[in-house]
This record gives sequence, C-alpha cells and structure tokens, in this order.
Amino acid sequence: MKRQLMAAAAILFSPFGADDALADDETSTPVVVSGNASVVSDYVFRGLTQTWARPAVQGGVEATAGGFVAGAWGSSVSEHSYPGGTMELDLYASYGRAIDDDWSWRTGVYGYLYPGANLDQARLPARSFTTVEANASVSWKRLTLKYSRAATDYFGADREQGYTGSTRGTGYLQLDASLPLADRWSMDLHAGRTRYRRSLAQPLPSGERNPSYSDYGVTLKYQAGERWSVALGLTHATNGDFYRRTSSFIRAGEYRHAGGTRAFVALQRTF
Repeated sequence: MKRQLMAAAAILFSPFGADDALADDETSTPVVVSGNASVVSDYVFRGLTQTWARPAVQGGVEATAGGFVAGAWGSSVSEHSYPGGTMELDLYASYGRAIDDDWSWRTGVYGYLYPGANLDQARLPARSFTTVEANASVSWKRLTLKYSRAATDYFGADREQGYTGSTRGTGYLQLDASLPLADRWSMDLHAGRTRYRRSLAQPLPSGERNPSYSDYGVTLKYQAGERWSVALGLTHATNGDFYRRTSSFIRAGEYRHAGGTRAFVALQRTF
C-alpha cells in the first residue's frame, strides 16, 4: 500500500509526466493516460446551466494506475454565474477496487476551481466559488450509486450571500446507468438530488427559501469513429420557484431559468 500511495503522488506532482514518475519503480502498476476534448451547446451541471444557456469548450486529461485515478478537467463558464471568471477547472483523485465480477467501489476527492471569479467582481463582499467535495460510490454491473458531500461552502453560498449559515455539508446523491444499444449507440440515464445544508434567510419573491432540488437526465450517444462521438441530451431540474429567475451577477435586471428542462448537443474526441 505504501508503494501504491507513493506512485499515486508521483502521478499527481511529477513535472515529467506519469510514465516518467514511475519509470524507476519496476514493480509499479502501468500508468494509462487518456484525454478528451469536446464542444457542447450548453454546459449543464447537476441540472443547472453553467454557461447561461450558451455553448462551452471542454477538455480533460486523466491518469490511472491500478485502483488509483487522478485527473484534471476544464470548461468555459459564464460570468453571469461566476463574475470575473470564464473557466472552471476541476482537479480530482480517487481510489477504488472491484469486489467481484459485478460489484465495485470507489472513494475520492473532487475540487472545483474558478480562476479569477469572485463575488467582489459584482461589487459584493469578496467570496470565492471554489468548492471541494469528498465522494464515495458503489457500482453493480452498469448501475452506479454515488454520494458527494461538500467540505467547503457550496459554490460560494454562505451567510453573507443571504443563507442562514454555512452550506458546508451540502450533499449530492446520484444514480447513473449506462446502457449499450444497437451497434454504436448507447444511452446514459441519470437521477440526482441536491440537498442544501441551509436555506435562504429571506424568501425570494416567489416565496421559496429552500434551494434543494432534484435533477434527471437522459443522453443518447453515437460512436462516430474510433475516437469521435456525438451526444444528444435532455435534462430537467425541479424547484422552478427557486431557479426560474436566477439573476445575473454582471448585468442588473437580467434573469435566466437556470434549471427547468434543457437540451444539449455535444461533439467529443478522445485521445
């Protein structure tokens, strides 16, 4: 185990790359590095648009070694939601193992960073959107149940932003299924529930105070070639009374229904 932990640290922090980091360890597990790049018509995260219903460019790289996984992923986002920032950068690491032919488990940590984004860019008290979550999942065949819990305030939501206290401890429970269809087609199904630790101190004009909501999604994928794929997705987020009139941080009087029913198209290439 000590040798595996040292190998994982080398993957994450070596300036020479994952393969060189483990070159001197003859007994180490081979490292596999993969990546992807995509263009999507709307970046929807947990049922809510992150790009103000506009397109996004996305990409990431991931290294695996035995049961360890570490990676980075990025996407363009909207300043309407993240004032001063135009990019989301995710860093993550996890460890998991197969239990038998059908069951497996995984646990890890996931960080969301927004370089340059801060509420002081919208003339509000300074507050970063950086969020760190711990997560754990269990999979059975093509089904995965996963729970994530925020170790920080949830995307900048705290008392100064009108909540009754810290939103640390906000949780997200999700159930996902990946189903192969005929030939090059496949379908992903998703259901999730975001449960905020706190509610608003004062209700919105709609009378709603609780930001907790559920989201659902279905994505149809077509493998156009060895490395190219096209996806068409449909998502729906509940609690429209809370999210129907989400206000822009950079343009007074502009609102967007951040949730509701949304469709997107994505083109992706892996490498």
